[in-house]
Amino acid sequence: MPKRQVFYSFHYVPDNWRVSQIRNIGQIEDNKPASDNKWEEVKKKGNKEIQKWIDDNLKYRSCTVILVGENTAKRKWIDYEIKKSWDDGKGIVAIHIHNLKNSDGNQANKGSNPFEHFTLNEGKEKLSSVAKCYNPPYSTSTNVYNYIKENLEDWIEEAIKIRNEY
Repeated sequence: MPKRQVFYSFHYVPDNWRVSQIRNIGQIEDNKPASDNKWEEVKKKGNKEIQKWIDDNLKYRSCTVILVGENTAKRKWIDYEIKKSWDDGKGIVAIHIHNLKNSDGNQANKGSNPFEHFTLNEGKEKLSSVAKCYNPPYSTSTNVYNYIKENLEDWIEEAIKIRNEY
């Protein structure tokens, strides 16, 4: 299976440490996260620049992976990334990461499925009935990490297949 170029969508401040663990798995073509300084610089320029940064980073990606923390769902820019990815024909998949430990060794509460409030077909169907949102069935951080590592590639391929067939 070829390595895929993916875009990772996540709530930066509380989840960056957890996300870095997933990004370092290495099964997927690495795309470097914005550094704190770069992200702050983009944010200061306003909504238009944030949107341009997201659009530029989504180009040439075949799938968007939403890494779901406690407060990921319904965030303005995460919603934009989900909608833009779907509208552009990219695969989308969500993975709960609340049971991965952060830099302080703490886990978080489970967040909501970020696809739940999106609809398809003029509101007749929820995106959550089409796009998958995985919740690793473990509470120990190392087991969660290993489960994601073992399945990430397949989940991405499945998401691309679902989007191509939809």
